[in-house]
Amino acid sequence: MGKAVRLYWGYIAAAALIVAWSQQWSLPIVVALSGAVSAYACFQVPVWCGAVNRDGTYCRNNAYGVLMGCRNRQHRWQKLKMIVLRSKAGDLSRAVFPTAKEKFNAVLAVGGLLSAVAAVIVPAVTGG
Repeated sequence: MGKAVRLYWGYIAAAALIVAWSQQWSLPIVVALSGAVSAYACFQVPVWCGAVNRDGTYCRNNAYGVLMGCRNRQHRWQKLKMIVLRSKAGDLSRAVFPTAKEKFNAVLAVGGLLSAVAAVIVPAVTGG
């Protein structure tokens, strides 16, 4: 039970974030949960590596985070570098989002970031 909670705590935080928005919890709690969900999805969620191997195939080793690679030294920052350098958009999408699980986690990361931005901007615009 402990290992499962340690690996998948971000999904619990995502559920808490949904409850926080629906129950209108305080701004610091919403911002903290948003940041936690985004950080979890980008750097800690268990996924496949997806980095490009020397033979042109995609690495199927286990990795942590949508943006990070596996234990191979060359793969550790390859996906993050692809986002910054962007040689081909197709290579980027296949490397960062090879399966439905990675696509879901990417949506989770973007949703967390949008939630954090909305938590700061909405009160500023509405005056609340």
